[in-house]
Amino acid sequence: MPSGASFDCGQQRTDSPVRHGHTHREQYEGERYMKQDHCVVFPMRVRKSAREKWSLNSRPYHNFMARILSIGNAGALMLRTVTVLSSTILLALLAQSGAASAQSAAKAAISSPRARSSKSKPSAPSKAAASAPLTQRERVVQMLNRFTFGPRPGEVEQVLAQGADQWFEQQLNPAGINDSALNRRLTDYPTLTMSPEQALTAFPDRGTIQAVANEKINAPTDPDLAAVYEVQLYKLYKDNVARKVDADGKPAVPPPTDAELAEQKQKDQATAARIAGELFTLPRNQRMAALIKLPVSDRIAFTTYVSGEQRGLLVSEFSPREREIFNAMAANIGSSYQIASELSQAKLLRAILSERQLQEVMTDFWFNHFNIFIGKDSDQWYTTSYERDVIRKNALGKFRDLLLATATSPAMMVYLDNWNSIGPDSLANGVNPANPKSKKGNRGLNENYGREVMELHTVGVNGGYTQADVTALSAILTGWTVDRPGQAGPFLFDPKRHEPGSKQWFGHTIAPSANGMDEGMQALNLLAASPKTAHFISYKLAQRFVADDPPSALVDHLAATYLSTDGDIKAILRALVQSPEFNSRRYFHNKVKTPTEFIASAFRTTGTDPANPGALVQTLKTMGMPPYYALPPTGYYITADQWMNSSALVDRLNFAYALTGNKFANQKFDSAHVLALGVMSQPAVSPASIAAPSRQPHYAETTLASTALPATGLSGQDLALHVLESALIGEDVSAQTNQLIRKQVDQIVTPATPPTDTLNLLTALVMGSPEFQMR
Repeated sequence: MPSGASFDCGQQRTDSPVRHGHTHREQYEGERYMKQDHCVVFPMRVRKSAREKWSLNSRPYHNFMARILSIGNAGALMLRTVTVLSSTILLALLAQSGAASAQSAAKAAISSPRARSSKSKPSAPSKAAASAPLTQRERVVQMLNRFTFGPRPGEVEQVLAQGADQWFEQQLNPAGINDSALNRRLTDYPTLTMSPEQALTAFPDRGTIQAVANEKINAPTDPDLAAVYEVQLYKLYKDNVARKVDADGKPAVPPPTDAELAEQKQKDQATAARIAGELFTLPRNQRMAALIKLPVSDRIAFTTYVSGEQRGLLVSEFSPREREIFNAMAANIGSSYQIASELSQAKLLRAILSERQLQEVMTDFWFNHFNIFIGKDSDQWYTTSYERDVIRKNALGKFRDLLLATATSPAMMVYLDNWNSIGPDSLANGVNPANPKSKKGNRGLNENYGREVMELHTVGVNGGYTQADVTALSAILTGWTVDRPGQAGPFLFDPKRHEPGSKQWFGHTIAPSANGMDEGMQALNLLAASPKTAHFISYKLAQRFVADDPPSALVDHLAATYLSTDGDIKAILRALVQSPEFNSRRYFHNKVKTPTEFIASAFRTTGTDPANPGALVQTLKTMGMPPYYALPPTGYYITADQWMNSSALVDRLNFAYALTGNKFANQKFDSAHVLALGVMSQPAVSPASIAAPSRQPHYAETTLASTALPATGLSGQDLALHVLESALIGEDVSAQTNQLIRKQVDQIVTPATPPTDTLNLLTALVMGSPEFQMR
């Protein structure tokens, strides 16, 4: 156990000094988190050297680029597409430097305010230029970049015609927005509408299967689910037999030889092929009924060894419910991971397809703020309802309601272990005031939630609380627990667990009440109304939607709005979008996309339908941001310092190259369609005006200056690139970006290269550019 940690594995309380003087994000940065039994250990951070700064003048940059430039053909194999990556990595690094000072992307310096060192900052544009207000079109682009997961083709023009403020007000009221197209796609994931108990029944874990085997609980009577449990019970029996040992510690049943395993696999493959042939002769709506009537061993053979092509066709023709049954039978012992899979895929579909974009952006923001880890014990069943009924439901309401909803969620109680926190002088710990001889037990407080609800959820790490306040709030919140967490039961207040007596907390006296839960409600309401909470929440919102280091004047303005409206989230967001800071060029196109934002924007800006959301979830895992799997209570970073490094950029470039080249998980991508959409959404311009000098040099100026272009206009390749940049990025790109794109094209494209391949390459390079990484 790391020193300085505060947690409870079991019931004994372990205290540590309260963490002041540095931010919570810094404390957790770079740590490895451990799960022990029924708790997650959140250790204090041992301070490390400042994060390396990636700029043109930095040693990390020069070392990295030296390695890239020295890589030959062998390096190309290592990086898979080094001819694409070598220059585009440079593009992304340029975005973090001060070299392209004309770029608003460079203005941000891409460093977290909480991890900023004393090193010199990159040069900034003039004060007058930085404070200049956005044009009407730029303001629309700013809104769409910040309050959606990326503008779709033609959406800038649509919002311009509608009016930016009118569009924003519409988005603040999502119930009035038709989202039927998304809803039809979400019917593929039945667990999204299930209660935790229903989800556990449909996708049992190993413990549930074992409980059925031990006759502690009954198997479901539904025929489809009963078929799943039969398969799972059979697999559990076989596993238990294989695990048995004799008195000498040797296997009680000798394991099969390699030859026996190979022979059995061959038989099972033949069985699977036979069953597949039989099922294909039946009408689609009769296939699952026929499958669940087969002997258990045949069901296992079929779901395990049916060939990929036959599996794909059969599964595609199953109903969503039947796909769940098939997947549950195909799973090893316990299939609860399917819940997380469905929820993660649905998150990507919502981000890409939902018309209620502001609601989805705020749902993402608040889930990260009130983070839970889906892999923590029974949160595998609770996370779906937590996002649906707690976060999304309150994402645009009052902060007080959102705070109370998270506090009374079994997901939060499990994640931060408050469910097993026991008052030291409570009845549950053996203390009975009516019996002076009662013996006090050794159970105690768990301070995880009491600490994080102040440090992360409300007043912030510099909110002025002490360790004594952490302990007192933890005592106030005893009894806030979960009924049967192992069986996905609901939130419960248990008065027997509640610590009796008056508590001194955070400058307040919390008097005992007849209903001990009222004490916790009083404390949470005080936190929600605190000016320190108003400031902390305003800072987080300004950081998410304006700048990594938000201007203090804006934070103060939002905090005043919070206090005057009783924490009305809609009112705070209105104040934000009307602020001069949000509408200033200084904060335009200056926020680095997270992996989720990058993936979603790649699909939205190109108008591409996400045919394989499961593959997108795996890509996010590769990029370090698997949905719902942020282990620390801080959630994922929303600032650039986490996401701008060489490994992250390589992952993004490889994804863009695979997607545009139709090499990503059978996903169809049509660069010609993207180009056509871009042309259709272009304002009326002439080729000469495209090439004319502007605030930033265009492609033709920077890369073809030495080439004699026809007086009538640009080449087709030049025009295509201009349209792609305009459509996918929404603003001019830097001279450096266009020079490097030309260099890359010259290295790869030959006269024999098909035009479609050239267009795919151009699209990938634009998506890999530093400008596309920004929003």
